[in-house]
Amino acid sequence: MILEINSSSSTPIYLQIVEQIHRRIARGALTAEDPLPSVRQLALELTINPNTVARAYLELEFQGVIYKRQAQGTYVSPGAGEASRVERDRMVAALFARAISEAASFGMTPEEIDGVYQKQWRAHR
Repeated sequence: MILEINSSSSTPIYLQIVEQIHRRIARGALTAEDPLPSVRQLALELTINPNTVARAYLELEFQGVIYKRQAQGTYVSPGAGEASRVERDRMVAALFARAISEAASFGMTPEEIDGVYQKQWRAHR
């Protein structure tokens, strides 16, 4: 599993792992019943403390995104897609909220903000 950790980010590493797994599920790169690397395996891959990975997995398990099978490993939950879409929507809404707040600080009207959004959307497609 390819995850990227930004050690200079203000976001704790375990939350970076949680967010990236949510993103992979929301994009369809991980689907229900896909196995995840063991805590030790992912910690070695990312060169981080295994307790950090364990904390991320515990958070994802609490959210219902993953589950553990006794002596078999950790897997993506059948309902993970919906949970990750909810998380995706929350993350995108937070990005929009920050962008709108910044635009409002420049005195932009809702129509001007929408115009910038539409222009960016067309450029992205």
